[in-house]
Amino acid sequence: MFNEKEKLKILADAIKIRTENDNEAKLAKYFQELLKKYGIESKLVHYNPQRASLVCDLDGSKGSGKMLVVSGHLDVVTAGDESEWTYPPFGGEIHDGKMYGRGTTDMKAGLCALIIAMIELKEEGANFKGKIRLAATVGEEVGMYGSKQLVEEGYIDGADGFLIAEPSSSNRIINAHKGSLQYEIIATGKPAHSSMPEIGIDSIQLMVDYINETNKRFAKAFNEAENKQLGKTLNVNTVIDGGTQINSVAGKTILKANARCVPEVNNDKVVEIIEEVISDLNGKNQGKLELNILQNNPNAVSEKDNDLVKAILNSLDKKIPVEALAGATDASNFGRISDKYDLAIFGPGEASVAHIIDEFVEVDDYLKFIDVYKNTIKNYLV
Repeated sequence: MFNEKEKLKILADAIKIRTENDNEAKLAKYFQELLKKYGIESKLVHYNPQRASLVCDLDGSKGSGKMLVVSGHLDVVTAGDESEWTYPPFGGEIHDGKMYGRGTTDMKAGLCALIIAMIELKEEGANFKGKIRLAATVGEEVGMYGSKQLVEEGYIDGADGFLIAEPSSSNRIINAHKGSLQYEIIATGKPAHSSMPEIGIDSIQLMVDYINETNKRFAKAFNEAENKQLGKTLNVNTVIDGGTQINSVAGKTILKANARCVPEVNNDKVVEIIEEVISDLNGKNQGKLELNILQNNPNAVSEKDNDLVKAILNSLDKKIPVEALAGATDASNFGRISDKYDLAIFGPGEASVAHIIDEFVEVDDYLKFIDVYKNTIKNYLV
C-alpha cells in the first residue's frame, strides 16, 4: 500500500518526464519498473523507438469473468513558452493543494491513479473476477496512434468495458462522445496573371463552389438526424490557404476541416457527402477537387446506465450526472472491436485547465480517485 507521499511522488515523477507529443517510451519504462517492483509484468508496444505504449494484465483471484480495460495516454501537449508559467511546467511542484505541471490534469494524474489502484488491488489479493488490462497509450493528443495500434495488434480483443481516466472532475461521468473526422480539400486550378483570368483556372472559386455546395448538403443531412444525447453532427472549416500573390490567379487552394459526428450521421456518411459534391463539381467545372482524410476517429457511445457507469456510481458517496463529451478520446479506437461495450470516461482534474499555462490538478482529487478506481473495479468485476 502506498502512503500519500509515495502517491504524490509517482505523479511528480511522471510530470518530470517530458512527453510532449513524443518520448513516451521513457515514461512507459518508468511505469514498467514500478509495476515490476510489485510483481506485475508488462509489455512495451513500440510505435517507434522513442514512443511506446504499455500493456499489462492483473487477473482476479475469484476466477474468470469480464475484462476491463483501464486506460490513459502517456503524451502531453507542448508547454509552450515556459517563461510564462508561474511554476516549472515539468517540475511537479505542489502549491496551495495543487500540483502544477504540463499533463497534471491531461492526463497523468488519471493514469497514475489507475496504476496505483491496480498495484494496490494486487497487494490486497486481487479480490475480483475476470481481468484488468492496463493500456497506457502514445500519441493520443495528435492522431491517437497508440490506441489504434493496440486495437490493430489485438491487445484490446475481448474487452467488455473501458474505463478511461481523462479529466471529468468528480462531478460527472462521460458515457459517450462524438466521432472526429479531420480532412483536407485540395482545389487545383491553373495560375495566370490577374489581368487575364480567362486563361487560368481560379482554385479559390473552385473552393467557394465546394464550400457552398457542401454547406447546403450538410445542413440537410445534419438537421434530419439528431442523437438524443450527442445532438447533431457538426462540420467546421478551420484552415484555408490559397494563392501566392495579389496579382495572380490562384493555382491551388487548400481547405482543412473537422467534422464531429454522431451515430446517425457518422464519419462515413460525411465522407460520402463530400465525395458526392466533389464528383458533381469535377464533372462540370474546370480544375480538380480532391479529398484527403487526415484523421478518422469514430464516435464512442454506450448506454447511460451501462454496468461500468453503475459501478462508478456505487463507488461514490453522491449522485452525479452521466453526460456526453464534446471532444474525442482513445475510446474512438477501442470501440472498434465491438458494437456493444461499457464505457466510462472518468478521471481527476477539470477539463477546463487542460492544455493551459499553469495546468494543475487538485491533490485531494487525485488521491480520492485512486480509491474510487479500486472500488469501481471491484464493483464491475463481480
